[in-house]
Amino acid sequence: MHLGLFILGTGSHIAGWRHPGAVTSFQDLEAIQQIARTAERGKFDLIFMGDNLYADPAAHPSYTLRLEPLTMMAALAMSTSRIGLGATSSTTYGDPFSVARAFASLDHISRGRAAWNAVTTSNPTSGANFGMAHPNHALRYDRAGEFIEVVTRLWDAWAEDALVADRQTGVYIDPQKIRSIDHVGTYFKVKGPLNIGRTPQGRPVVLQAGGSEPGQALAARTADVVFSVTQDLDDAKAAYANVKNRLPSYGRTADQLTILPGVMPVVGRTDREARDKLGTLQSFLNATNGLQLLSDRLGQDMTPYDLDGPVPDLPLTEGSQAFARAILAKARRDGMTLRDLYNLNSAARGHWVLCGSPATIADTLEKWFTDRAADGFNIMPPYFHEGFDDFVDLVVPELQRRGLFRRDYEGTTLREHLGLPRHERA
Repeated sequence: MHLGLFILGTGSHIAGWRHPGAVTSFQDLEAIQQIARTAERGKFDLIFMGDNLYADPAAHPSYTLRLEPLTMMAALAMSTSRIGLGATSSTTYGDPFSVARAFASLDHISRGRAAWNAVTTSNPTSGANFGMAHPNHALRYDRAGEFIEVVTRLWDAWAEDALVADRQTGVYIDPQKIRSIDHVGTYFKVKGPLNIGRTPQGRPVVLQAGGSEPGQALAARTADVVFSVTQDLDDAKAAYANVKNRLPSYGRTADQLTILPGVMPVVGRTDREARDKLGTLQSFLNATNGLQLLSDRLGQDMTPYDLDGPVPDLPLTEGSQAFARAILAKARRDGMTLRDLYNLNSAARGHWVLCGSPATIADTLEKWFTDRAADGFNIMPPYFHEGFDDFVDLVVPELQRRGLFRRDYEGTTLREHLGLPRHERA
């Protein structure tokens, strides 16, 4: 079983920062370093940081006020030694050369622990910060496919032995061992090569989180790890099979792609204690502090609707279709009111909430793992530090006792943690 940590300084619960003693800022590097050390102590595969490109005081606090992901991961590379470091960078609002160079740098700095979360950026508000209209869903994914192709070709531009540094002959770089990519496509024209050598992993790990049809197709073709959104075991099994079954058409096998559903665990020493903790967190919600988040997840303004009325029949939009599809399906399945959906979404930003004792949580994770609904999980603590410490100190040992999770790292790179070989140059 693989475990990633989705890090938000104020926790995944929209009001987690209100818990007594909780971290209250995603700009506190000392607190973030402590979280990273805890994850490494728990032998997690990687720390993963999402991103957004706009500020809205009504949104989740850690998306409105935060450090830039790559900068933060470079800092964490200096305070950790084994855990993988994943950062988000947009294929809609970035450029391939800069992204390839930045993540190659992170892979060198961390000695082979870098991962790029390639996202298309779902929220249309972002476009205003770049002087452009937000592209539609289909165009964003079409652009993303070409973007990732260019980045990976740039990573492959240097041979392993291109750096000679021979003091006797005076040869520093063998020009025959580096190559231009001379890419001319629909969206990009990039000559290459990069001005940074081949990385310790060959290529940094590529992460993705798209749940739509184009997103799943892109993941099957290009991703090493997929972060999925789900609320139900049967839905998770179907989504898992859907992506895995696409792999042979791209010449790939099932073990070359790791699928990690997002889950917010609320851990107590007993099930009752865990339910009480979740109740405390939910008591911090009011009628409005998660409404913007729900609107973002569903892709439309939810303020006109009655929170105590039924969930309206809403179409998928040009925004994040994975979240909307997952939470609307659960609402229909469970007969939720809009307030029920609001509370669910506020708790874990649309992700799955798992509440219980260490044994209860381990039982559930084990079932999902053995039933082929997941290769592991992206852990999204409701708040830090206690909310994450509980998982590392209580649940991880239970998973280790069952032989489901490593007791120590066996390699030094993220690819080794994930059971992936070092990527060789084509």
